[in-house]
Amino acid sequence: QFEEHRPRLRAVADRMLGSLSEAEDAVQESWLRVSRADAGGIQNMGGWLTTVVSRVCLNLLRARAGRREQSLETHLPDPIVTPEGQSSPEQELLLADSVGLALLVVLETLDPAERLAFVLHDTFGVPFDEIAPIVGRSPAAARQLASRARRRVRGAATDELELDRRRQRELVDAFLAAARGGDFDALLQVLDPDVVLRSDGGGVGPTHIVRGARNVAGGAVAYSARAEAGTVRPVLVNGAAGVAVFDQHGEPVSLLGFTVARGRIVEINILTDPGRLRPLLGSIREW
Repeated sequence: QFEEHRPRLRAVADRMLGSLSEAEDAVQESWLRVSRADAGGIQNMGGWLTTVVSRVCLNLLRARAGRREQSLETHLPDPIVTPEGQSSPEQELLLADSVGLALLVVLETLDPAERLAFVLHDTFGVPFDEIAPIVGRSPAAARQLASRARRRVRGAATDELELDRRRQRELVDAFLAAARGGDFDALLQVLDPDVVLRSDGGGVGPTHIVRGARNVAGGAVAYSARAEAGTVRPVLVNGAAGVAVFDQHGEPVSLLGFTVARGRIVEINILTDPGRLRPLLGSIREW
């Protein structure tokens, strides 16, 4: 029965934690707890298992929040990466349940209880009566948690997102061409004036954030000038246009996810941590 529910539990943990490895760990920890419990009399097995994995995720989120308060680190979530135009049915199923990388970044700013209430109710349809005991609140308080999270998500979410992948790809290609050519003015044409760029620090430092078109354009030109030759492959990052960069030996160097709105790039999220890139891009390299 656990294996029948594993895909949903994996989706819940992934959305809750924004980390593929942590989500898998949470599902495995849930199995250990379930295997030690007397589950024979449980009638709603799916609901019970969702509660178990949600409690595990909540503990992980609270522990992570404590570490961040000490380090002031902002976490970039793990995206779903697929080769553009070559995804398998399994990958399409994953994409159908995914949300944009921009929304995942917003979720990372929520309080753990807010995130749990919002994700369980708004994404997976779990009633507040079932959410309340997980977060240790009344159903009314759990509803307030989700409502507060919803307002923050809506307030931070980008308006007028460009959903046409062809248009997204055109802007991403224009950005890359301008960066390679050192064309500062061309970069300003494709970047929103208030664009935000986040980089994960390569796994050895805090997340680096750059704001504003001129700062992002200047950084792109400088990086392109000193970057070694490699292979750039178009990919989908949570269903939106992105690129994966590999070095001359085929090792992953970086993954860039772009958010496009109002005809310009409004967010760029960059992963460079080798430990995160290898599981994300290992299969991409073979395509």
